[in-house]
Amino acid sequence: MQDLDVEVLAVSTDKVFVHKVWEEQELSKMVDGGIPYPMVADPTAEIGKKYGVYDSNSGVHVRGRFIIDPDQVIQAQEVLTDPVGRNVSELIRQVKAFQHNRETGEATPSGWVPGKKTLNPGPELVGKVWQEWNPKENYDE
Repeated sequence: MQDLDVEVLAVSTDKVFVHKVWEEQELSKMVDGGIPYPMVADPTAEIGKKYGVYDSNSGVHVRGRFIIDPDQVIQAQEVLTDPVGRNVSELIRQVKAFQHNRETGEATPSGWVPGKKTLNPGPELVGKVWQEWNPKENYDE
C-alpha cells in the first residue's frame, strides 16, 4: 500500500502488549516481516464507536475497513463478521479506482482495474451506460 501513497492503520480494542504477542506469534508467520503498518490500541473503544464498528455486546470492534480520502472524507467502508475473510486485492483495486477518479474525474465501473475502460459521468450517460461499458469486455478475471 505504501507504493500507492496510502496510510494504513490497524485499530482494535486490544492493548498494545496483545498486539505485540499477536504480531510475534501469528502475523510474522503469515506475512514476511510482519505487517508493515502500525497497530493502534483503542481500549476505550472511542475510535471504534466513532466509526460504528464497536460491538458493545462482545466488547470488541467488528472487522471493518475504511477508505478515507485526503480531505478526510470516508469514500468507502466495509464491515465483515468473523466467518468471512477480507480481500486485500479488492481493497487495493478500490484505492486505485478512487485515486483515478480523484485525478481524472472519470468514474470507474464495477470490477474496473487500471487500464480498463472508464466512464465520463454526466447527463449524456444516463440510460446509455450499457452502450459505453460491457462487463464481459472489462472484467479482469
